[in-house]
Amino acid sequence: MYRASGVALIRSQNVYNDGFHLDGLAFITDEDAKRLAQVEVKEGDVLLNITGDSVARVCQVPVEILPARVNQHVAIIRPRTDVLDAQFLRYFLVSPSIQAQLFVLASAGATRDALTKAMIQDLGVPAPPLHLQRAIAEMLGGFDRKIELNQRINKTLEAMARAIFKSWFVDFDPVRAKADGRQPAGMNAETAALFPRSFNEAVIGKVPVGWRVATLPEITEINPRHLLRKDTPATYLDMQNMPTHGHRILGWTRRPFVSGSRFTNGDTLIARITPCLENGKTAFVDFLGDGEVAWGSTEFIVLRPKEPLPPEYGYCLARDEEFRTHAIRNMTGSSGRQRVATNCFSQYCVAVPAKSISQRFEQTVRPLFAGAKANSEEAATLTAIRDTLLPKLISGEVRVRDVEKVVAQQI
Repeated sequence: MYRASGVALIRSQNVYNDGFHLDGLAFITDEDAKRLAQVEVKEGDVLLNITGDSVARVCQVPVEILPARVNQHVAIIRPRTDVLDAQFLRYFLVSPSIQAQLFVLASAGATRDALTKAMIQDLGVPAPPLHLQRAIAEMLGGFDRKIELNQRINKTLEAMARAIFKSWFVDFDPVRAKADGRQPAGMNAETAALFPRSFNEAVIGKVPVGWRVATLPEITEINPRHLLRKDTPATYLDMQNMPTHGHRILGWTRRPFVSGSRFTNGDTLIARITPCLENGKTAFVDFLGDGEVAWGSTEFIVLRPKEPLPPEYGYCLARDEEFRTHAIRNMTGSSGRQRVATNCFSQYCVAVPAKSISQRFEQTVRPLFAGAKANSEEAATLTAIRDTLLPKLISGEVRVRDVEKVVAQQI
C-alpha cells in the first residue's frame, strides 16, 4: 500500500521520533537509484536526521517502504548485529538525554544545526548482552504499539466527527433522504425529526427549509480578543507543533507574551501562511486550564463559533475541503510568503441550521473529541514512562519482568 512507481527517496520530513511518516515520501527512477547505491536503506537500518530544524530525529523504516535511498540530510546507521540490536539503538537515540546531547552537538560552532559523521561515530552507546537489548526493545515496543493504537483510534474518532459534519451541514444528507421519503441512514428517529424534508433556493444553492445563509464573520468570531498582558508568562504554541492531521496539538512551552495570536479552549487554529496552510496545519485547542489564555504564532487564524454553534463546529469547518480551497485561493503576497487575509472570509457563506440541530451535533461529536483527548493524554503518559524506563533498564535499576508493576504505579 506504500509503493508508488520507482524507488523511495527518504528525506528528513519522513523521519520522526515516533516513527516513519509517509507524508511527502518521494520516489526516484531505478536509474537514479543505481547512482545512489551507496545510500541504500536496508531492513533494520536506523535513520538519523543530521541537518536543519529536524536535526536528531530518529526512526526505522517499515519493510514495506523498501527498496529505498536517503538524501543528504539523512544518515544511515547500520549496527553490527553481533554487538547491537537495531531497535534497541533506536530507543537509545530517541531517549531524552541522548536527544539533548545530539542537539548540543549539532549546534556547536555551526551557522546551521548539523551533525557530522565524526560526531555520530564518537557517540557512546551502551551495549548490554544482546538478549537483554532485545528484551528491553521488545518491552519498549509494547509502549509504542499501545501509543500507535491510540493514534489509530483517534483518526477513526475524528473521521467520524468530520463525516457527520459533512453529511449534516455540507451534503444535507438527512434532508435529501427525507425529501425522497427515506429514513436518514445511521440516524435515530428523534434526530431525524429535527431536519426538514425540503429545500429552498439561496445564493449558495439549495439550502434546507428553515436554515439561513450567513457569512463566516456572522457565525464565527475571527481572531477573538483575549486579554494577555505583555511579558506575562503563558503557554506558547509555535507553528512546528501544529498538526497536519488530527486536531490534537503536538506540544507546547511557556514563555513571556510578546505579541501574537491569543486563544483559549474551544478555539480552532488555522495556519494562514504557505506552505503550512496547504499542508493542513489546523488544530482544536483543548489542552489548557479553565479560563487560561495561551498565545502563539502571528501566522495563526483563530476561529470561535458563535452560539448556538458548538466549538467543534469550527474545527470541522476548518478541515472541510471547500473551506480550505477558499482560503488557499485567496492567499496573497510574494511567492513563498503568501498569506490568507481574514477579510476573505467575509464572502464565505454557509447554511446555518436551527438551534436544535446545532445542539444535537454538539451532543453527537463532543464525546468523540473527548475520547481523542483522553487517548492522547494516555499516550503522553506512556511516552513519558517509556522514556524514563530505558536508562533504568540498562542500569539494572528496573528489571524487564518488573516493568508492568512500575507502569501500574505511575498510571
